[in-house]
Amino acid sequence: MLPSAAPAIEVEHLRRSYGDHVVLDDVSLTVPAGSVYALLGPNGAGKTTLVSTLATLLRPDSGTARVAGYDVVRSADAVRDAIGVTGQLSAVDDLLTGTENLRLMADLLHLPRAEGRRRAAELLELFGLTESADRTAATYSGGMTRKLDLAMTLVGGPSVIYLDEPSTGLDPRSRRELWDIVREIVADGTTILLTTQYLEEADQLADTVGVLDCGRIVAEGTPAELKRRVPGGHVRVGVADPAQLDAVTRAFPDAVRDDATLSARIPSGDELAAVRGVLDRLEDAGVTSASISVETPDLDEVFLSLTRPAGATASVAKELS
Repeated sequence: MLPSAAPAIEVEHLRRSYGDHVVLDDVSLTVPAGSVYALLGPNGAGKTTLVSTLATLLRPDSGTARVAGYDVVRSADAVRDAIGVTGQLSAVDDLLTGTENLRLMADLLHLPRAEGRRRAAELLELFGLTESADRTAATYSGGMTRKLDLAMTLVGGPSVIYLDEPSTGLDPRSRRELWDIVREIVADGTTILLTTQYLEEADQLADTVGVLDCGRIVAEGTPAELKRRVPGGHVRVGVADPAQLDAVTRAFPDAVRDDATLSARIPSGDELAAVRGVLDRLEDAGVTSASISVETPDLDEVFLSLTRPAGATASVAKELS
């Protein structure tokens, strides 16, 4: 594994075009070792091109990219030795058992026979596949297949893993099981670059989220930081009876009232200041026994706010960056 002080991925001013079409436009990002970086963006934003470049499958037109300390152009072989890639298309052979798939991967990586068998057994246990290890992969559920696919990526002990929409098609239970496994992998020091269409997945797993739109990183930060950038946060006040709710809405004319739940949503800016201000005004209005919670926009709202709809002008991206 990389020393904790050394970034696992460093991208500086990366550009890539196909003819006159610019796909990556001056992209820069840094991913610390042992963290999860989630790359979000609409279809056509450049996510696949960026990951393909970091996997040494495409050469950048300009700029630099280093993975595990190696330049993706000058030291492509070293980069390939350091990474694992799990894409939407599974590498699992349905005609082989779970054990055979993992041992085959160990053979392809030229691991000694005993080490390959030990590694296969460890991964089957880690992914909860020991009981089904001797069944052909054709009999596996979708969740089990995705687990086996990720396990195969880990056979060689990569320090950096690219996960391209790893939970696509999984039911909620299988998705959460996969998230738990990803957390275990990261806890052991592995770095994850995650692309996903499930924004809850990024919210659950990512230390840092980068929003890629039209080839540019238009926003970057922790999930909480990005949510604070988007208007729409509010304080929810719940009361015991309709009379108290009347008092709340008189004190806050811009509140959105919900009689069914005896609550009101009050638009807010800074969270702490908002709560203090709400409490003071509720006291002045004679509202007692109120429950208060602060609610921020979710990543769906962040995504829609920070990415351009089809046909938007380039100036929009400039304003968002």
